Amino acid sequence: MTASRLIMRASASSIGRTFTKAAALTPATYRSLSSSSSILTRARPSSFDNNKFQRSFRRAYADVAPAPAKKARRFRFFRFLWRLTYLSTIGGTAYLAYGVWELRHPEEQFEPDPSKKNLVILGTGWGAVSLLKKLDTENYNVIVISPRNYFLFTPLLPSCTTGTVEHRSIMEPIRSITRHKQAAVKFYEAEATKIDPERKVVTIDDNSDIKGATNKTEVSYDMLVVSVGAENATFGIPGVKEHSCFLKEIGDAQQIRKRIMDCVETATFKDQTPEEVERLLHMVVVGGGPTGVEFAGELQDFFDQDIKKWVPEISDKFKVTLIEALPNVLPMFSKQLIDYTESTFKEEKITIMTKTAVKKVTDKTVEAEATGPDGKKTMEIMPYGLLVWATGNAVRPVVRDLMSQIPAQKDSRRGLAVNEYLVVQGRSFPCSAFQYHG
Repeated sequence: MTASRLIMRASASSIGRTFTKAAALTPATYRSLSSSSSILTRARPSSFDNNKFQRSFRRAYADVAPAPAKKARRFRFFRFLWRLTYLSTIGGTAYLAYGVWELRHPEEQFEPDPSKKNLVILGTGWGAVSLLKKLDTENYNVIVISPRNYFLFTPLLPSCTTGTVEHRSIMEPIRSITRHKQAAVKFYEAEATKIDPERKVVTIDDNSDIKGATNKTEVSYDMLVVSVGAENATFGIPGVKEHSCFLKEIGDAQQIRKRIMDCVETATFKDQTPEEVERLLHMVVVGGGPTGVEFAGELQDFFDQDIKKWVPEISDKFKVTLIEALPNVLPMFSKQLIDYTESTFKEEKITIMTKTAVKKVTDKTVEAEATGPDGKKTMEIMPYGLLVWATGNAVRPVVRDLMSQIPAQKDSRRGLAVNEYLVVQGRSFPCSAFQYHG
């Protein structure tokens, strides 16, 4: 065997092993090696099979060629996820834009039909608005009567007193709700002062600051819904109405906010006595229910997070006291929640006075009777700068007057007694009542 033939065999064997062990071959490499093999072929002996060599080379190349396809399949899921996110974003934006457009361009409403029954709704609170939103106004002539022309989200009202929540964010205009009903709904900003079940009329009084030519009139009804809520219960304690701040309406929250800042600024006035500073910075909350507890916590947080930074010289004088006549706060909740609330208030240095009943309120002091563990009662006089009364609810005068006209309601104390369908008991007229007192 000649030397040239040995060299050709060694070269072909080396090239074949290279093809087999390569991780990937590009077309350019393939063309280069093909040209090399053609050169070798021209110098090969007659026994060298070029077709067999080409087939083995193609098989080796075919074995490693699918690697890029695996890489493409690996990222296929991420491409699908990106496209899905992209299309979802476009669809959500379009849906939101359509909702805003529909909100600002309500459809034309049907005019009231005199042949249909008049449904009168008193109030714009939780019960009244829930009914109004689900009511098919095409079946009735709906009339809404309330002294406030908006729905108020009362759970966030304590946060408005300290500026944590803007008051406009918890208000929804009632006319915005009525405008999106199929049939037109009449709204009168007035207070219902009397209900006559025999004549089926409601006497309403315009108590707004701007008076018109007519301030008092009557509205007839075929069906009546009483959802006026409740008013603050003072239990006949002297001085409560005159000197306390309540927490029922937006105006109450704004008044409390102003009173807090007035107390702070007056406490920093020049030549103010230490005793007067302590009085002005003593905030008293009467009532250990959800409203009183939440407001006391909001008040302490407001001072710790804001007032101490603005006016650091009075940081050691601020004090919050929560007064509750029952043995513990939040009596309607579980013991676990009660213990958590009391321990949290202790950490935040909020004083809780349970088994303490307020007897008298003046413009600067609260007189309360405290019952000790041994049952002994002592009278305490506490100076204050701000007094917030959150002890509970009482029946409104219009409901109390209606109850007096229904013999079956003589034993009711907390409001109109209703059956399981919210129909007033003992009535000889179509009347329903919602017992929410928020």
